[in-house]
Order: sequence, then C-alpha cells, then structure tokens
Amino acid sequence: MRKFDLELGVGLFMIVGIICLGYLTIKLGKMEVLGDKGYEVQAVFSNSGGLKTGSSVMIAGVEVGRVKHIVLDDYEARVVINLPIGLKIQEDAIASVKTKGLIGEKYIEITPGGSEKIIVPGGKIRETQSAIDIEQLISNYVFGKL
Repeated sequence: MRKFDLELGVGLFMIVGIICLGYLTIKLGKMEVLGDKGYEVQAVFSNSGGLKTGSSVMIAGVEVGRVKHIVLDDYEARVVINLPIGLKIQEDAIASVKTKGLIGEKYIEITPGGSEKIIVPGGKIRETQSAIDIEQLISNYVFGKL
C-alpha cells in the first residue's frame, strides 16, 4: 500500500511539472492558444526581408502586436498583423520592416500618422517601407554603384 502511495505522488508531481512546463513554454513563446484577442490589419511589402510569422509589431519601441501570417500575393508579401482591440491606427500610418541590431531579428515598426480616419478591422495599411537589404548595399558600394 505504501509503495502505491509513493508511485501516485510521483505521478501527480510529474503531471503538475509537465503542465507547468507547457504553461511556461506558451507564455515565454508569446503564443496564443485560445485564439487571438484583437483585430487584424494587412500591409503589402515589395520585400519582407526575412520577416517571419510571430515577429513583433512595435510602435514607439513598445511591442503592440504580432505578425499572424505572410503570404505571396502578386509577387508581393502580404503581411497580416494582429493588434489589440483598444489600439487605433491612423489611415496614413507607415509600416516598415526593421531589424533589431545589425543582424538581429526582423520586426514591423508602425509610425503613426496624423489623419483623423482610423483603419477598420480587416483594413489595410497603405504606406509601407520594405526591409533594407544590407548585402545589396555592400555590393553596390564595392562595385561603385553608390
């Protein structure tokens, strides 16, 4: 009987440990399990420059959302961004693909505009700036095209 209690205790401990590990994995990975809270907007870039699903979306250096998915549409990258419900983006806002550091991860920086009109859920950010291709800049410099 005592051996059974010990095995039951160890089993429960392992189950609780696995549940805690799963919870921490989801929280640290900043994943959404039960659906995304917020609304989606789209932005079209001529070059997404290594942007990935799950990349950060920032305004003024503060993370406000995530890239939900990226698809190729007429030889351009259509990026769907998930933003919180309370955040309002002006119609003339600019979405840019930026890099954290010199060779860090890619993210989207949204620069607010001055318009009174707000982008509706499912709307589109019209002004975009694609990623700067460092290799292309170096190549142009080396071969005297700058």
